[in-house]
This record gives sequence, C-alpha cells and structure tokens, in this order.
Amino acid sequence: MVLTRLKAESERKLAKQICKVVLDHFEKQYSKELGDSWNTVRDILTSPSCWQHAVLLNRFNYPFDLEKDLHFKGYHTLFQGSLPYYPKSMKCYLGRIPDRMPSERHQMGSLKKYYLLNAASVLPVLALELQDGEKVLDLCAAPGGKSVALLQCAYPGYLHCNEYDSLRLRWLRQTLESFIPQSLVNEIKVSELDGREMGDAEPETFDKVLVDAPCSNDRSWLFSSDSQKAACRISHRRKLPVLQIELLSNMVPVDMTDMARTCSRDFTFAPTGQEGGLLVIPEKGKAWGPMYVAKLKKSWTA
Repeated sequence: MVLTRLKAESERKLAKQICKVVLDHFEKQYSKELGDSWNTVRDILTSPSCWQHAVLLNRFNYPFDLEKDLHFKGYHTLFQGSLPYYPKSMKCYLGRIPDRMPSERHQMGSLKKYYLLNAASVLPVLALELQDGEKVLDLCAAPGGKSVALLQCAYPGYLHCNEYDSLRLRWLRQTLESFIPQSLVNEIKVSELDGREMGDAEPETFDKVLVDAPCSNDRSWLFSSDSQKAACRISHRRKLPVLQIELLSNMVPVDMTDMARTCSRDFTFAPTGQEGGLLVIPEKGKAWGPMYVAKLKKSWTA
C-alpha cells in the first residue's frame, strides 16, 4: 500500500510538470497522424513510470554477473537470434516491466559495463548490417549510444563519428572513452562538421552511413519547465524535415518488412503509408519509441 501511494504521488507531481504547450501541440498533430493509437502513446509519454530502458552489454568489459542477474529478473535478448543479421557479439536485454537500472558513472581509465537506451535505437544499427572491415560514418553521433552499439556488432575498418554541436561533441567523446578501449578509440575519427558538408569533405568514402538526424526529442520536451522555450522548440521542429532531407540525397528506400515481422514481439509499429520505413510507437509493456527508422541505399542513376 505504501509503494502504491508513493507511486501515485510521484505520478501527480510529474503530471504537474507536463508542459501544456507541448502536449496541446502533440494532441493536434499526433491525433491526426496516429488516429486511435495516439491515446495509448499519449498515456505512455506522459507516464515516465511506464518507460522502459534496454540494457546493452559492453563486449569490451563484459559483465557476466550482471547478465546472470538480468536472466534471473526475466530479461530476454532483443530478437533472441531470430533476425537474419544479428551478431552474436551484440547483447541487448529487454525487461517485461518498467525497471531502470542505475547509470554507471564515467571514470577515467575504466570502461563501463552497460549502456541504457531506448530499444528502438538498436533497430537502425541492426538495419545497417555492419560487417568487419567496412568503412562506416555515424553522421550525427552524439551522445554516442549508436556508435557504441555499432562496435558491439563488428570491427569496422574505419569509423568516423561526427557531431556538429560542440557541447554534444564533448558528450560523444566521453561516451566513446567510457565504453571503447583506448587502442580502439585511437582508430576512430571524431569530427565537428556540418553533416550536410560531409559528402564534399569525404566523397565516396563510406560503405555505410548511420544518420540519427536531428529530431524533435518529444519525450524530453513534453516535460519542459519553460513554456516559452518549449514554444520556440515547437517552432524549430517545423524546420527539421528540411534539415533531415538536406542530410540525405539520391536515396531510394529498402524494404524493411522482414525486420518488422521478426521484431513484432518486442515492438509496436504504426502504419506510415510510406514505402520502406518503420514507425515504432510505445505501448504498455513495449514502451519503445516513438522513433521512425528507414533503410536507404544510394541511387546511382540519379
């Protein structure tokens, strides 16, 4: 009874923190885009106690004892080996119920054992199907979780992590130092370029490119304490599609139906009406997303 009462009090406090400006905007936009699914998505987004975090184990400092504990608590690995491309070296565990593990602190000279993330963030990494020796670019790399995930999948011949924002760049560097051995960090190039200029800076260099394009980051802004900044953010988010398109060119979509079918146990998808993309939406017990994932290949005929 005490725990129930504390949870209820916590929910009431969080409800007071929800930014009405942002929520009203979401109501107008997402009720049209998601239809009846929006009610469920809204309930999850406005209830942090329902949020879940996946646990990505670090193969460079593997936590065997933690893995045993996760099994004991009922966690299971993402896809459980059913996806055609799922490297054995990547271990990402999901829980059935909301349960956030404490984040590890950054310590110089000591590698962290796990990375907490939204499980939907792993989908674009797996869609890339990275192989040993390939040259790969993480175009908008901060805070670094997807770069870490890439290195759990394979040993690229060349990894270039780029981040245009100087503050986020420092965060990226710290993440790499926290999870990747120094000998391997030295093999990674980190830059601070405008992603739209990367094609001219390093033309025809990469086998594969991961683009976690600047997005609205809806979950965090929903709890903004500054309604004026939130309103500015809403205005700014309208410009994001233009920037996202400018980061890409001469691309054609690749069908992701097989991935959607394979991972439907762990993720919920909303129809997009578009070819080749997946829209992950959260629901209770599978509170991942919202996130849009697309796999593209270069069109050499354009």
